[in-house]
Amino acid sequence: MALKLRLARGGAKKRPFYRIVVADSRSPRDGRFIEKLGYYDPLKPKDSEERLKFDTERVQYWLGQGARPTDRVARFLGQAELYKFTPGNNPQKAKPKAKAQERLKAAEEAAAEAAEAAAAPAEAEAEAPAEEAAEA
Repeated sequence: MALKLRLARGGAKKRPFYRIVVADSRSPRDGRFIEKLGYYDPLKPKDSEERLKFDTERVQYWLGQGARPTDRVARFLGQAELYKFTPGNNPQKAKPKAKAQERLKAAEEAAAEAAEAAAAPAEAEAEAPAEEAAEA
């Protein structure tokens, strides 16, 4: 049985409140869990002590039993120095997808053509007074 330390959502609509629980990875997010380890209230100020609380002894026990924390819980445990959290880096995620790249390329080409079209009449106007001066 693969165990996870994760957040189970509670609270009302648009008023989230999360319990930190140990659960089987196959069970639903808000469904059956083995043990409640603490809570996280994202609506409290970041410097509030009531924002995040958990039982460190039980967390260490479950980590010793092979439970794997989710990214968010691992971040919390990393702040408490109970777990080594290394944030992932996926530079490919920030890049635009294929269709967006095509649109960007088309927009750049249109901008370049517009710049050329604007530059052509300006050059013609600049050459016209020079020709008139040469004739005189």
